[in-house]
Amino acid sequence: MPKVKTHSGSKKRFKLTGTGKVKRYQANTSHLMRNKSKKSKRRHRSSVVAHPSEQSRLKALLGIF
Repeated sequence: MPKVKTHSGSKKRFKLTGTGKVKRYQANTSHLMRNKSKKSKRRHRSSVVAHPSEQSRLKALLGIF
């Protein structure tokens, strides 16, 4: 059986936490920042854990089963 390849785009965007959950960064932070409030920009700075329904799909892309 061949090795499972990791999805190149996913390995740059997602990381695993210590407990095995998938962590992601939030969208809407790259441009057009002058139209966004300070509060919104500050809130989007941190990373968040991906939604539970997406966890298994993201782990498959990362080659983790």
